[in-house]
Amino acid sequence: MGVEIERKFLVTGEGWRAQGQGVLLRQGYLSSAPERIVRVRIEGGTALLTIKGRTVGAVRGEWEYPIPLEDAQVFLDSLCERPLIEKYRYRIPYQGLTWEVDEFLGENAGLVVAEVELASEDQPLAKPDWVGTEVTHDARYFNANLLRHPYSRW
Repeated sequence: MGVEIERKFLVTGEGWRAQGQGVLLRQGYLSSAPERIVRVRIEGGTALLTIKGRTVGAVRGEWEYPIPLEDAQVFLDSLCERPLIEKYRYRIPYQGLTWEVDEFLGENAGLVVAEVELASEDQPLAKPDWVGTEVTHDARYFNANLLRHPYSRW
C-alpha cells in the first residue's frame, strides 16, 4: 500500500519565486468524497490517475498510476467534477527535502500553499523563511474541497 505523509503551509512573501520554475497542472476529480479521492492530473506532458484514502493526521493511503495523456484530457473535459483545479507548481529543494509550492489559478487565484512530503509524521522539519502558518489539518485547503468551496468565495 502507498502512504503519503504530507504537511501543508501557507506561503508568505515572494522569496520562493526565484527558486524554481513553475509547471502548469490541471487536475479534476472523478470522486471527491473524503473516504475515496480519485483524481486525474495533467502536468506538462504526463498524466496520472491518483487514488487517495481518508486523511488521518498527516497520513493517508495513496496510489498513483500513469495513464495516456489523451485519456486524461477526456476525463478532465467531460467526466470530472467542476471546476477543475488549475495551478502552477514550483518544486524547491530545501535542506534535503523538496517543497512543492502551488500558486492557484481561476476561482482559487490568490491562494499559495507549500507542501512537503515526509518519511514519518514526527520527522524534524526545517522550514524556509517563506513558509508561514501550517494548514495541514484545515480541510478548506484540501484540493478536493477547493472545487466545492473555492478560495475566492471565502
